[in-house]
Amino acid sequence: MLRRLIFPLLIGLLGAAVLLWLGTWQVQRMGWKQGILAEIETRIAAPPVALPQDPNIADHQFMAVTVSGDIGTREIPILASTKQVGAIFRIISPFRMNDGRIILVDRGYVLNELKDTPRPIGAATLTGNLLWPDEVDSYTPEPDLNANIWFARDINAMAEYLKTDPVLLVVRETSHTGSPLTPLPVDISGIPNDHFEYAVTWYGLCIVWLMMSGLMVWRLTRKDES
Repeated sequence: MLRRLIFPLLIGLLGAAVLLWLGTWQVQRMGWKQGILAEIETRIAAPPVALPQDPNIADHQFMAVTVSGDIGTREIPILASTKQVGAIFRIISPFRMNDGRIILVDRGYVLNELKDTPRPIGAATLTGNLLWPDEVDSYTPEPDLNANIWFARDINAMAEYLKTDPVLLVVRETSHTGSPLTPLPVDISGIPNDHFEYAVTWYGLCIVWLMMSGLMVWRLTRKDES
C-alpha cells in the first residue's frame, strides 16, 4: 500500500511547495512595490523646484516643480473619466515659460457640457508634477481633430500638435482664481499594487491542493482496506 501512496504524496507535496513559493514571492513583491510607491509619494509631495533644463522621464518623473509664464489659447481636450464624477475632459494647454521654453500643462478637468466654455489664459504661476503618462496602446483611438477630442495623453503627439517641448506638467495649484477647471493632480491611485490579492490566491490554491491531495490519499487508503 505504501508504494501506491508514494506518487500521489510526492505530487501533493511538490504542488503545494510550488504554490507556497509563488505566494511567498508575491508577498516579497508586495513589499518591494510598497517601497516604490512610498518613494513616489515622497517625490510627489516634495517642495517644488524650478523646471530642470532638460527634463526626462528617467530622472524627473513625478518631480514637483513651479513655473511662471503664459498659458496659450490653444487646447487639447482629452476624454477621460473619474470614479467621482464620471466622464470628463482633461484640458491640455501650451505654456510659454518666462525663459522662452514652451511645455504642456494639464490644467485639470471640466465636465462634458463645459468642454467649450472659455477658460483663463495669459500670465500664470503653476505648481504641479512632471509626468510622462503611459496611456497609449494599440487600442487607443486616433484623435478626432475635427471635433477636437483626444483619447489619451500622448506626450509626443500633443507636443507636435501644440508646438511645445515633450514635457507635461500636471497642475495642482494655479495663480488663476475663479477658474472652471478642477485640478486633477498626480497621485499613486492609478499605479496598480495587486500583489496581496495574488498572494492570497496562491496560498488559497495551496490549501485546496493539500486538501485534494489528502482526499486522494484517503481514498486510496480506504480502497486498500476494503
